[in-house]
Amino acid sequence: MAKVAIITDSNSGITQARGKELGIYVLPMPFFIDEKLYYEDITLTQEEFYACLGADSDISTSQPSPASVMELWESVLKEYDEIVCIPMSSGLSSTCSTAMSIAAEYSGRVQVVDNQRISVTQEQSVYDAMKLRDQGMDAAGIREVLEKEKLQASIYITVDTLKYLKKGGRITPAAAAIGTVLNLKPVLQIQGDKLDAFAKVRGWKAAKKTMLNAIEKDLDTRFAGVKDQMMLGMAYTCTKEEAAEWKQEIVERFPGYDIIEGPLSLSVACHIGPGAMAVTCMKKV
Repeated sequence: MAKVAIITDSNSGITQARGKELGIYVLPMPFFIDEKLYYEDITLTQEEFYACLGADSDISTSQPSPASVMELWESVLKEYDEIVCIPMSSGLSSTCSTAMSIAAEYSGRVQVVDNQRISVTQEQSVYDAMKLRDQGMDAAGIREVLEKEKLQASIYITVDTLKYLKKGGRITPAAAAIGTVLNLKPVLQIQGDKLDAFAKVRGWKAAKKTMLNAIEKDLDTRFAGVKDQMMLGMAYTCTKEEAAEWKQEIVERFPGYDIIEGPLSLSVACHIGPGAMAVTCMKKV
C-alpha cells in the first residue's frame, strides 16, 4: 500500500502547530505588507495582520512560489510514495492551477485536488483526505472522491464594514457610502468557485438571520438527500467573544450538528476586513 502524505495551505486555517499534531504539511501563504514579504503563521501572526489592516497598511495577497512548492514536495517525497495536495479554491487564487502545472512533472506521485474549498470547508477536506488515506485509498482515489463532492458545501459571510469591499473594487465608493449611512450589511456567498453577493440587509441581526435561513434552506433542499452526512462550520474575523456568541446562535438554530470552527483565512480577510462572520455547511466523507 502506498504511503500517502497530505499537504494543504494556511488558507485552510490549519496552523503549523496543528499540522504537526495531525501529521500533515501546511504551506504558508505569502503576503506583502508595505512591500515587505511575510508568511502566514511563520513570520506573520493573525494579530499582526489585523494590526496592519487597521493601520491601513498596503496589504496584498500572493501565492507560494513554484520553488517553495517544489522544495516542500521534494522533501516530503523522500519519506512518502505519494502526495495529496489540497490548496485553496481555484476560483479564488491561482495557487491551485500553479500547483497542478508543477504536479505534471511528478509522474502522478502528486495529486492536486481542485475541490473549490476555503477556510473551514478546506480544513474539512483535509480531514476527509486523512480518513480516506487511513482506509487504504491511494492519492489518485482521494483526489477523485474530493473533487466529485466539491459542490457539497455552502459558505455565507457578512461583513462589519464596507471599507475593504470598496478598497478591493467589489462595490463602488458611492454604494459603500450609502450602505454605511443606512447600516447595510451585505451577505456574501461562496458556492463553488466564486465569492458573490447573496443579499443586502440592514443591521447585524438581520444579516445573521439571513445567513442562518440560507443554511437551513440548503440543508432542506440542495442537501436533503445527504442531510445526515452534513456538518456545519463557522469562521470569523471578529473578536473571540463575538465568535463565541455567533457559535451559540448556530448551535441553537441547528442542534445536533457537529461544528468545525476557526478564524477566516487571511486571504479572505484581506477583502472583507475585521469583524466579519461566516457560517458554512458541508458534506463529510
